[in-house]
Amino acid sequence: MAQQAQSLQVEGMSCMHCVSAVKNSVGSLPGVSKVEVDLTGKKVTIDFESEQVSLDQIKAAIEDAGYEIV
Repeated sequence: MAQQAQSLQVEGMSCMHCVSAVKNSVGSLPGVSKVEVDLTGKKVTIDFESEQVSLDQIKAAIEDAGYEIV
């Protein structure tokens, strides 16, 4: 299995509701094992299996939740 960790800069997160929204949308994807959100650093770190989910799918889930990847 190809476990990967990826950090993304995400704009638009301002509160714990934002943190929950991102964690829930990304965490529900198959192959995602961990989602960490750094609200002050505007950073989302995801551990995932690249055979089960692509980085593009992860980015789409964040954008669908209403946040912008920079």
